[in-house]
Amino acid sequence: RCQRWVENCRRADLEDKTPDQLNKHYRLCAKHFETSMICRSSPYRTVLRDNAVPTIFDLTSHLNNPHSRHRKRIKELSEDEIRTLKQQKLDEAFEREQATQELNESNEQNTVSEEGGEEQEEKPVPLTLEERENKDYLKSLFEILILMGKQNIPLDGHSVDELPEGIFTSDNFQALLECRINAGDEVLRKRFEMTAVNLEYCSKTQQKQMLEICESCVREETLREVRDSHFFSIVTDEVVDIAGEEHLPVLVRFVDDSHNLREEFIGFLPYEADPEILAVKFHTTITEKWGLNMEYCRGQAYIVSSGFASKMKVVATRLLEKYPQAVYTLCSSCALNVWLAKSVPVIGVSIALGTIEEVCCLFNQSPQLLVELDNTISVLFQNNEEKGNELKEICRSQWTGRHDTFEVLVDLMQALVLCLDAVSSDSSVRWNNFIAGRAFVLSSALTDFDFIVTIVILKNVLSFTRAFGKNLQGQTSDVFFAASSLTAVLHSLNEVMENIEVYHEFWFEEATNLATKLDVQIKLPGKFRRAQQGNLDSEVTSENYYKEILSVPTVEHIIQELKDIFSEQHLKALKCLSLVPSVMGQLKFNTSEEHHADMYKNDLPNPDTLSAELHCWRIKWKHRGKDIELPATIYEALHLPDIKFFPNVYALLKVLCILPVMKVENEKYEIGRKRLKAYLKNTLTEQRSSNLALLNINFDIKHDLDLMVDTYIKLYP
Repeated sequence: RCQRWVENCRRADLEDKTPDQLNKHYRLCAKHFETSMICRSSPYRTVLRDNAVPTIFDLTSHLNNPHSRHRKRIKELSEDEIRTLKQQKLDEAFEREQATQELNESNEQNTVSEEGGEEQEEKPVPLTLEERENKDYLKSLFEILILMGKQNIPLDGHSVDELPEGIFTSDNFQALLECRINAGDEVLRKRFEMTAVNLEYCSKTQQKQMLEICESCVREETLREVRDSHFFSIVTDEVVDIAGEEHLPVLVRFVDDSHNLREEFIGFLPYEADPEILAVKFHTTITEKWGLNMEYCRGQAYIVSSGFASKMKVVATRLLEKYPQAVYTLCSSCALNVWLAKSVPVIGVSIALGTIEEVCCLFNQSPQLLVELDNTISVLFQNNEEKGNELKEICRSQWTGRHDTFEVLVDLMQALVLCLDAVSSDSSVRWNNFIAGRAFVLSSALTDFDFIVTIVILKNVLSFTRAFGKNLQGQTSDVFFAASSLTAVLHSLNEVMENIEVYHEFWFEEATNLATKLDVQIKLPGKFRRAQQGNLDSEVTSENYYKEILSVPTVEHIIQELKDIFSEQHLKALKCLSLVPSVMGQLKFNTSEEHHADMYKNDLPNPDTLSAELHCWRIKWKHRGKDIELPATIYEALHLPDIKFFPNVYALLKVLCILPVMKVENEKYEIGRKRLKAYLKNTLTEQRSSNLALLNINFDIKHDLDLMVDTYIKLYP
């Protein structure tokens, strides 16, 4: 296709360029394409269809315009002139340097290409002094905004409430402007020397406009790599509060040019309470605003807080209806049991999960509290020091995200309650009022029978999925064999459901024993008893109440959720992991990937030769040399020197790699999520900004100041 572009443009000087060079260094005006070839146009970029070829050319216009060649000669600059202009930091230098570079390559050709002619026609006459100064001024503003984003400096400074009446102080943006002026920025000094001291240098509206352009340009750098890769998956993290409004963080997974699986943060999406509206806005933002083609989306996963799961499931369902190959999966960064617990539509479970998070957060905030908990554990487990030391180690980690979270919590319950009681009733001044108050509230929450029975039932129900979930976060071979064990897991849970009375009786007995140990009264929840006041016929026992309100809906939901998340398509995809040589070896090279690869047939470069190619791939590893180890992961297989000799296998591995359920093998390519967590942890809720957050999280992505300035002038003339 690149060759056809070059031929149609009559650019003989570009015929020896590679497609990669043409893609990176040359551009063609959108006017050369039929409107049917353009699928999206915006102020930022025009997106062409995959088969677009330029066909509209007027190769005679330069004959009627004797000035066009003369204008080109005027634009030719010597190296000395370019160097001088660079030193003066003028935008014009950058533009003319590009023009000179292009002309140096083409001025020996007899034919003046319409592409070059059109570009020269579109370029304005040399900038006036006022226009040049305005561009330099805007560039300075963009540089300050990018600095604030990268360094996580909030736009606002002191709030009005902090200042005495009649005192004016600059916000952070204006303060940095003043600092730059004082450091010798003559462009800014000249701009503002006549401005009153109590006026803003740059209005909030202008700041917002410029930040949106910064955000779009930085995001576009990542999205360009995603488009080059073709296939990608979408992942969202838990809903977060950005300056008082709920937002969904959106990440994208793709395999880059170096064959590395990457997970990058690409922005926040305002959260909507109505799931149908959320689904529409989610789709619109990704396709129209961000310009990703969802036809290439091969996976979607949503990590959600309790209460949001059902809404995000609607989003997943709507996307699947439009794009059946965007498989709905679990995310590798979230333990299956934690994900299942968060999705249970029982209010008591949501309250229990919130309480657990608060307890973990309180102890992690105070090293002294952890020492106190250690001492309590030592006393309780003095006859089993090994178990006690294991629990102490767990307490110093983010144990609320483990596969066995509820087992750990049941083991720790007595120690947690005794420790919190000791802190809240301590008459000395060891603990401040905040910690003592939180300890009292959380101790009361933990010793509520409703909480105790909830965590015991969750522990027992999720014990059936614990090993399965752990394997999903294991090695590639573990994931492959886990897919085969799903039937057994569902069979066990169905057996529990059929005999729920017997199972619940055992679970409730365990809960009552734990409550007795903690000296907690076994009773119905207060809200239920208050609702039943005056109803003399009500003789509901605690055991029956929790069976109907908790055990039955929890087991039913987990069975259904496992069926939804591990759909037939998802399981087919996981069966294709037998392509990985180490899995192939464990199966004695007796595999049949072609039966499962049907769903990806249209993604393959040569689908007709798939069967023969897979046979060659198996033979290659079956008869390898004795000193050659079998690649154990997709990551290792993608980095094999001869992988390009197996184009279909390579394409399949790339698509499997981006499924959200597959873990990112190399941690340095999973920085998007880590930086997102760091930003949210280090930034106060009211100081968060979705625009600045993207600049901060993607601080190492290159940015083009000239593009930002030109875009701003074009959008806000």
